[in-house]
Order: sequence, then structure tokens, then C-alpha cells
Amino acid sequence: MQTNKETPRNPLPSPTSQSPGSFAASYLGPGLHVKGDISGNEDLKLDGKVEGSVSVGGFRLTVGPNAHLAADLVAREAIISGEVVGDVRAADRIEISKSASITGNITTGRIVVEEGAYFNGDVEVGRQSTPIGADLDSLLRDAKKA
Repeated sequence: MQTNKETPRNPLPSPTSQSPGSFAASYLGPGLHVKGDISGNEDLKLDGKVEGSVSVGGFRLTVGPNAHLAADLVAREAIISGEVVGDVRAADRIEISKSASITGNITTGRIVVEEGAYFNGDVEVGRQSTPIGADLDSLLRDAKKA
């Protein structure tokens, strides 16, 4: 009797089921480098290198401790732990951790800055005179005006 000793193949992991209307977060890992504009309608975590613009309008943007961004950022909420060279606009709030380094202007409704964070730029906190756009087109339009 001959047996087939083929190595079993591991199946791909099944996608996590989500409730209707919920969004999964997207992730850009530390080994990735993007030159260009990123826009989307879901939460996004960046740990890689980005040169361009990032817009997730009504969602959360997390800049991880390994991230190096030369980009303007637009989100509902931004949590910054890495390096950002560019303006950061968040309708609700911005949280800057002690490992963060930001060179650029910040516009937000609320802000939290941990002791030890580096920041060089202007800060505008409070009511927004114009709503932050949910897409990349409004980000680029505002950048061209400046």
C-alpha cells in the first residue's frame, strides 16, 4: 500500500466577518514606500514611508512609530507616533505621542500632546471655518491655494 506523503498546504486565513456598515483598517507596513497620493474611505495605519498626500477624510489615520511621511494629512482623527513633514488637519482631534516629530501646521478641533513630542509649526484648535474635505481632491485644491 502506497501512501501519498504530500506536504499539507496551509489554507489562506479566512477574512474576518464584519458587521454591515463597518470598515476594516488598511495598513501600510514599514517595508513599503509610496510616492504619490493616498485617499480612502476607511481607517488607515501607516508605518512605511510616504511622499505625497494622505486623505481619509471622515476616518482615523494612525501614523506609527516607524513611519516617515513627507505629506499633508487629512482625517477625522489623527494619531501621530512617527515623523511627519507636512500639514496635519483633523476635524475631531489630533493625538501626538512622545515619539512623534511633526514639522508643519496643525488644524484640529481638539489636540493632545504627550511630553517629549517634537513639533515645529502653527497650531489652530477650535471651530473649523470650513469643513475638512473627505477626499483627496479637496486636499489638493487647498494646497494649490497656498
